[in-house]
Amino acid sequence: MIVVDTLIAVELAKAGMDLYFQHRPRKPVIAVIYTHSHADDIGGARGVVSEDDVRAGKVAIIAPAHFVDYTVTESVITGNTVRRRAFYQFGLQLPPGERGHVDGGIGKTTPRGTFSFIVPTDSITRAYETRKIDGVEIEFQLVPGAEAPDEMILYFPQFKILDMAELTVHSMHNLLPMRGAEVRDARLWARYIGETLEHYGDRTDIMIGQHQWPVWGREHVTVYLRKQRDLYKFVHDQSVRLMNFGYTPDDIAASLRLPASLADNWATRGYYGTLSEGGRAVYQRYLGWYDANPAHLSSLPPVEQARKNVEYMGGADAIIKRARDDFKAGNYRWVASVMNQVVFADPGNRSARKLGADALEQLGYQAESAAWRNAYLVGAMELRSGPPSLPPGPPASPQALRAIPTGLLLDFLAVRLNPDKAEGKTLVLNWTFTDSGATFIVNLENSALTHVQGKRAATADAGFTLTRTALDALVLKQKSVRDLVAAGEIKTDGDPGRLEELLAMFDDFQLGFPIVEPKPAQS
Repeated sequence: MIVVDTLIAVELAKAGMDLYFQHRPRKPVIAVIYTHSHADDIGGARGVVSEDDVRAGKVAIIAPAHFVDYTVTESVITGNTVRRRAFYQFGLQLPPGERGHVDGGIGKTTPRGTFSFIVPTDSITRAYETRKIDGVEIEFQLVPGAEAPDEMILYFPQFKILDMAELTVHSMHNLLPMRGAEVRDARLWARYIGETLEHYGDRTDIMIGQHQWPVWGREHVTVYLRKQRDLYKFVHDQSVRLMNFGYTPDDIAASLRLPASLADNWATRGYYGTLSEGGRAVYQRYLGWYDANPAHLSSLPPVEQARKNVEYMGGADAIIKRARDDFKAGNYRWVASVMNQVVFADPGNRSARKLGADALEQLGYQAESAAWRNAYLVGAMELRSGPPSLPPGPPASPQALRAIPTGLLLDFLAVRLNPDKAEGKTLVLNWTFTDSGATFIVNLENSALTHVQGKRAATADAGFTLTRTALDALVLKQKSVRDLVAAGEIKTDGDPGRLEELLAMFDDFQLGFPIVEPKPAQS
């Protein structure tokens, strides 16, 4: 039995497998295929197979090339801020109902549960590659750099079924999701869909995907894929055309209009991603954040900018009075924007928070995109009640952390380094891992933490011999350096206090940081 993608949580994946086996003969899973590195496609792995069976070679985990690097980048290295922003994109705290959460855009919602990760044992590395797995022939097509930095679609010639993974959905997709990710290449996205049409269009009877429903019939599949191809090509080409007239991201977002042939098609409308977001993303991919206007080159930070704006506009009371008239006139976008300025100038201004929340709420009720609706309504909720009080948790999912390669784990530690705590300090540490035989030099200087794999420094401040399990326990704060040394799980060459000194320089990220009001000053 082959499982393609494993949902986002162990409990959900297990429930899905149990439901399947209630109606079909129970057979062992001998292969899991990850089509791409997004959390909602890989997090349920341990609900489908056991890691012991994977290690014993009873189960293959197959993924596209460079899968682990991209998984770690999005789910661990930038994981804290991506998770926080996901509260807005998916409306994770909104109550269900007509005034709260109704949809996620390409699925109803993001379920709760335990995120897991099992490292792939096999990679697809060629643009087109055919494998026979458990008697089933599968043709893989790599499509990296579009919907995900790594992705592949699957064609099953025995059944004439094409699995588009998440390269196409029954909606306009994100070129840059609200939660944050690498900007996606719309030109490449369109090209891949075109290549898929050429390779598989005339021999596909059923098209499936990881989100939403199948498309039945060769003619319907062909029409659907052509519309999807042309959607992303249109967004790319027209955004670049406007860029070359000198238009800025705001200009492009306001100017783009789909042709009727795409605007009137259900599967290309902006229920998830939107046209204005797409135009901004194309601009960012090619030209970055700067719109070439030097007045924007070094703008004031948000709080200082807001205070000056409020001062110039006659003070908060005058602004709120005029904004109430705009609210009555239905100018909700403007009211939301100007109340944001008042709140950033004075977070305690309850009138501004309430009026801003009312405006965001109205924008949410009018939004076609589920992600926009969720973001507006979560913003309104937090203006009224403040950011969520979330208990402190581990720096990343413990299962994900344990699965990632040690070099990438050291990269994750490096982004937690507080430069003020590291100012003027230098450290050279040798690390030897007894379970893998890997060696690392970890170097701290200039408030930057770097490492070299496969070497040992001739002169080091200290050396540590340990297992990867011991390092994981340190990172997850399950044990201290002293505990591990006392238990013999870390052997030291030199002063173990040097490792404690390094660990004390790392920040702990707080998940519930403010978004619709000022952040606390950096210490």
